Amino acid sequence: MKSLQSNRLVLHILGESDAELVLDYFSRNRDFLQEWEPRRDAEFYTLKTHKTILAGETIQMARGQLLKVWIAKKEQPDTIIGSASLSNIVRGAFQSCHLGYRLAGEEVRKGYMTEAVERLIEYGFQDLHLHRIEANIMPRNKASLGVVTKLGFANEGLSPKYLYINGVWEDHIHMVLLNENWEETE
Repeated sequence: MKSLQSNRLVLHILGESDAELVLDYFSRNRDFLQEWEPRRDAEFYTLKTHKTILAGETIQMARGQLLKVWIAKKEQPDTIIGSASLSNIVRGAFQSCHLGYRLAGEEVRKGYMTEAVERLIEYGFQDLHLHRIEANIMPRNKASLGVVTKLGFANEGLSPKYLYINGVWEDHIHMVLLNENWEETE
């Protein structure tokens, strides 16, 4: 799979050669993302760093531990507006992963992330045969909670001081979606 499509979006898998597109996304959204992500030093905003990150993600995807897509509008396929991922994919008796996503500040509340995550979940359940997708979201991130709530995730409780975000240990709400149609595959 090189990309997925939804009604308005293309979800690209990018590699090391696409580092300029990713760097452009992070540079455009530096201030907006700061509140929601770990602190980033100046080195993060370099082409070298994003080539290294994308190369590492390519290895993780080849191992079946990650599926990461970069989101673009169909009419602007070379401008990244966000990303979504199924990470920490664990097989065996678990068949589960973590969902993560981020969107450009100017694109929030337009339904893009709900559309992208819905398509990613569909692929995760149907093609990757996952049973459980978990998302951990800060209680004050109402837009992000809205995405998973619309898609049917259930609240399994609060995880105090779960992740170190922008210099603070933040509580997170543990949201889970189960694949009720899961069947064992060989």
